[in-house]
Amino acid sequence: MSTSKSISIVIPVRNEAGYIAAQLQRLQAYRSRGHELIVIDGGSLDDTVQLTTGLVDSGESGESGRSRQMNQGAASARGDVLLFLHADTELPEDADGLIIEALAEQGSRWGWFDVRLSNSGLPYRMVGGMMNLRSRLTSVCTGDQALFVERALFEELGGFPALELMEDIALSKALRRATKAEARPARPDGVAVTSSRRWEQNGLLTTILLMWKLRLLYFFGMKPSNLVRMYYPRHD
Repeated sequence: MSTSKSISIVIPVRNEAGYIAAQLQRLQAYRSRGHELIVIDGGSLDDTVQLTTGLVDSGESGESGRSRQMNQGAASARGDVLLFLHADTELPEDADGLIIEALAEQGSRWGWFDVRLSNSGLPYRMVGGMMNLRSRLTSVCTGDQALFVERALFEELGGFPALELMEDIALSKALRRATKAEARPARPDGVAVTSSRRWEQNGLLTTILLMWKLRLLYFFGMKPSNLVRMYYPRHD
């Protein structure tokens, strides 16, 4: 599917050897259609960097931290639209066309995909449904939902805030404010599939309660530098 705009897909990674090769193989179709694939490594100790060889337009190393990594990738991007993608989130087929079409038809300058978790069990389907409902009601998305934004608007806002956690929430709120007089965020057809590993490893209910707690504490002003220690107990 050809599109009138180019997309730069920015993937921040750190120790993603188990996911990155398959992810990049899936994304080669977009490179063949003139889009750009950028991977920013944040200090991987596994084979992540080696596995990107020959599969990206730009592979760079930088400081760890998703906000810093994504800003670094965006700074070197050439596309009209920036798409921020996690290594373990799979885009729907022909996502480039879906994004460009949604931006044009819905009159938006940014947006995200609805999401479902890779585990097909009912509780996991319910978690995905609640994530999508929350985003529709608040116009705020998370990194799992493959946020995309016009590069000009992203640069106008100064990129992702320099936060250790909740950078996706903060940027969504800034985009919401900047475009409140315009159309609502775009929601293309198609669903992104994100790994359910976090919920499976830490427990479904435990993870849900932790995320609610972190969001509530962030809402009431707790610094992300403190929240990150709760999200990553061994974070240094």
